[in-house]
Formats: sequence, C-alpha cells, structure tokens
Amino acid sequence: MNGDDGRLTLTVSELNEAVRGLLESDLRFRNLCVEGEISNYKIYPSGHHYFTLKDQESSLRCVMFRSSAARLRFRPENGMRVFVSGSLRVYPRDGAYQLSCTAIVPDGVGELQAAFEQLKQRLYAEGLFDEAHKKPLPPFPARIAIITSSAGAAVHDMIRILRRRWPMTKVLLLPVRVQGVEAPAEIASAIRYANRHQVADLIITGRGGGSLEDLWAFNDERVARAIYASEIPVISAVGHEPDVTISDFVADRRASTPSNAAEIAVPDRHEMEELLSSVSARLNHAVSRDLQRRRQQLDSLRNRGVLRDASSFVDLRRMDLDRVSARLSSAGQKLVFEKRRVLVRQAAALDAMSPLKVLSRGYVAANDAGGAPVHSVRQLHRGGRVTLRFSDGRADCLVEQLEEENCHGTEETVI
Repeated sequence: MNGDDGRLTLTVSELNEAVRGLLESDLRFRNLCVEGEISNYKIYPSGHHYFTLKDQESSLRCVMFRSSAARLRFRPENGMRVFVSGSLRVYPRDGAYQLSCTAIVPDGVGELQAAFEQLKQRLYAEGLFDEAHKKPLPPFPARIAIITSSAGAAVHDMIRILRRRWPMTKVLLLPVRVQGVEAPAEIASAIRYANRHQVADLIITGRGGGSLEDLWAFNDERVARAIYASEIPVISAVGHEPDVTISDFVADRRASTPSNAAEIAVPDRHEMEELLSSVSARLNHAVSRDLQRRRQQLDSLRNRGVLRDASSFVDLRRMDLDRVSARLSSAGQKLVFEKRRVLVRQAAALDAMSPLKVLSRGYVAANDAGGAPVHSVRQLHRGGRVTLRFSDGRADCLVEQLEEENCHGTEETVI
C-alpha cells in the first residue's frame, strides 16, 4: 500500500517475500558456483549441513539439505577451499539470504580424490594399513576364491593363468558387481561369506581398469574393513599398474593387475618341475658320493689283517693280555709288600706305646673303686678299696696305711 507521502509501505514479511521473489526469478542467481573457504561446518540430526563460505572480506551463509548431502563422497572440513554450486534463497523468517547448495567440490582436487585422501588418512590412523597385521600367502593354495564380476575380462584372465600355472588349485568364483552404488556392499558381503564358510585358502578381489569413478567401489570403507577383518589372506587386484585404491593398502598383498594377482597367488608348475629336477639331480649326486665313500671304507676294512687272518689277530691280542696281566700281578705284589711294611712299622710303634708294655717292666696301674685312675695318694683313704693292674693280671686291695712324700723328700705318715 502507499503512504501519505506516496511511498510504498510494506510489512517485514511482505518485504522479505518480495526480495525472495526477485532473487528466485533472476536467472543469474540460479545454479551459481561460488569459491570460498568453509567455516563453522555443522551437521544437524536432520541430516542437513550448515556452514559459512568466506573470503578475505565477506562471508555467505550456506545450507546443503539432506538429499544433496547424501551424494557427497567426502567430508567437508573447516578451512577447506571449495567450489560450491547452488542457488540463492531468502529465509523469510530472518530476512537473510543464503546459498542453497547442491554440490561441493574441493579446490585443487576432485571430490573423489578428496574423499580418497580423507579415508586413507583415517584408516591409516586406525592401523588398518599396518604391516604387522598382514598375513602371509599360502605357498600352494588348494582353493582360491575370486570375488569380482563374472562378466568382466579380468576374471577370465585370472582363471586362464591359474589353470596354466598351477592346475591343481580349485578356483571358486563369487560373482559381485564391481561398479555402482550396490557394488561395495556386495564385495564386502562376499568376503565375509568366504570367511564364514571357509571356502578357500586365498581370496583375490578386484576388477579391470577404468576411471577413478569406475574403481570407486574398492575405495569404499565397507570393503576396506571387510578385507581387514578377513582371516583368509586377501590379494587386491584393481585396475592397472598406476591405479591405487584403499583396498590395496588394506589387503595382505597388492597386485598391479588381476593377471598379476593370479601369478602371485600360485607357483608356476614348470618352474617347480625344473626346481624338483635340480633337487633330484643334487640328491642323486650326493647319494653317489656317499656310496663311493662307503665303498672305499669297506675296501679299507676288507684289507685289514683282522679280516684276512682272524686267528693271528686273536693270538696277538692274547699275548698283549698276558703282558698286561703280568704287569698287573707284579704291581699288585709290590703294593701288598709296601702296605705290609707300613703295617709292621705302625704295629711296632703302637706296641711300644701300649700300657701293658710298661707294666711288663714292673710297673703297676692303680684304679679306685669307681674305676678311675689313681694318680696321687691323696685320692685314697684308709679302708678304701683299690685295684692294682699288673702285666699278667690284677689284685683288689684294702688300703690300711697311707704315706705321703712332700716336695723335699721328707716322709709323713698318715694314720
């Protein structure tokens, strides 16, 4: 409506709606591409993403609704420079305009490459690429499970090479899609199936070459974690030599191509035949040399005298035995003589020290009634008993009189 001065008068809501209509009707503000740096990035429970896009002088509020955010291959982060596609919209309640985003592309690298680097760094930090976790490949696998597309040329190349190199191995194909939205879930499910039922000793998963978009199923986190959790060793064979995927980092072994995976998985039977022939030749040579050496030893033994004339050998040994016996007998007699001399000498010394020897010269040994030796007259008393031992017997005596001699030789009579 118009005021008294002729100017247009609007309510706040009317003005916001008018601005909104102008912006949305102007084709210049549809399908914009805006360059800037992300800040205040937040994801709400509703699934909508809110952030601010800024440069050195200005900032712009942005929103990416859940339907568009679900198509993101990477996680936008604060400080990341990006190109944002979308259209300007006015939020009438606040009277503020914002960019409604439909796509976000990192500056300098593509969306897929950014997603690849983010997932690679996160899984590396979790330890999924650690060499300590990688399992050795079986040297002679009896069964190999190939998880790939049954329609691709890669599977036919692998089967042909496996049959040519090692036909004893049984090959099991678990067909899956290797491209598209459903591919990662099918590949991860096939890896878990192979482990749950232990269908093989070795798993090969991969596909032929293609663009980064074509190979993207093997950059999926679900596939990476299925490979990491596999108890069966896994060879990742994706694309051509320059192609590198997340699966290559997680797998126990990376092959440059599917054909290379088949060459890695099994030995070459022709090489094994040559190796066995070489080993057989060396064994035969070693056995021949050992037989020759033993023949020489046998000839040497055959020429010894003991085998030509056994009786003469026995006679010589008997003569040796007689000589040894005579030497032992002489040594024994000499030893007995020496011991006997020592015994006689020691017996004479003991006899000289014997108390009986002293008694035979007229001495007497006295013992009191208790059997204790008497060394002094002071040990006796009148009326006591004393035993006198002679060289040829003993006598029990009664003490009637005692006489003690002092140190000066004078006698004292004890009554």
